[in-house]
Amino acid sequence: MSSNKKRKTHSTLDEYEQDIENNLDVSKALSAKEKANKISKLKAAAKEHLKKRSREKRISIRVFASDLERIKQIAEEEGLPYQTLVTSVLHKFSTGRLIPKEQKKA
Repeated sequence: MSSNKKRKTHSTLDEYEQDIENNLDVSKALSAKEKANKISKLKAAAKEHLKKRSREKRISIRVFASDLERIKQIAEEEGLPYQTLVTSVLHKFSTGRLIPKEQKKA
């Protein structure tokens, strides 16, 4: 058998795997102009992402262990990483949008 020929396998693909196999050669069907356009869009998206990341700053803070454990519990209940929750709370506080529970119910 020549190395250029595709080997047939006897395994059965599930729907997800079959979809991947069916779409493997999609990029080969693009014209040179379409490829260039797609690459240009991806580069622009990557550049925008890097710009956004450069506006972020890292900080280190000390917190009580009990506070951190409670924050982690709350984040898990919300389905978020705890760092994301902390960042969200700090952002809301700094922009004046952090609303105490008492005011929220009213």
